Amino acid sequence: MTPAVLCLHGAGAGGWEWNVWRAVFEAAGLATAAPDLQPAAPGLARTTLDDYAAQARAALRALPRPRVLVGASLGGLLAAMCADDADALVLVNPLPPAPWHAELPSRDWPAIVPWRREARLASTRRALPDADEAAALYAFDRWRDESGLVLRTAHAGVTLERPVCPLLCMASAVDDDVPPAITAALAAAWDADVLRLPATSHVGPLLGRGAAAAARQALAWCRDRRGLPAASRHASE
Repeated sequence: MTPAVLCLHGAGAGGWEWNVWRAVFEAAGLATAAPDLQPAAPGLARTTLDDYAAQARAALRALPRPRVLVGASLGGLLAAMCADDADALVLVNPLPPAPWHAELPSRDWPAIVPWRREARLASTRRALPDADEAAALYAFDRWRDESGLVLRTAHAGVTLERPVCPLLCMASAVDDDVPPAITAALAAAWDADVLRLPATSHVGPLLGRGAAAAARQALAWCRDRRGLPAASRHASE
């Protein structure tokens, strides 16, 4: 049976981050959903990580099995939090759970992180050195503000059980937000397959020039590993 795919976006972004991946998956016949995570009823400043996780879990459970859960950055942490409802898991430069969170660069988050209000095309270009001008402009027009409470909770460390389903960790060669060594350490501890990508930014695997290639590699892994017992293997592009 063909699996369904749910893609979870990173902080300050939306389901649009997955447009390239979604096109690759759907061309292969996989039903793919990439919803926008929504602020909780009390407002963005009071939105919690658990609020987002509940949305992710509900969206995943709405899909038929077998189902693949894919997450990038904050979405990667959310995917790991919902792994017990997935049949395979793909994490792209994920925000790591405890204890690997302690290795993240130190950040201070206000109640609402003003990524939409303070968005600038120049800073978007700097954040996406591996993307073309059209992709940078597309992202610039779509960044959104984010809950500082969500990010503070994620960076404080979330304790999770190791997923039992097949797991792939994908890491950019250069990532100032989640250094690839952190993703490698997480993958080793969780007995995950590892794919090292040539991307040179945190969101490069989704928005950079190599996004389609990264999506095809994730698709190939899903076809190869879906439903098989977990085993550690390492691959590079």
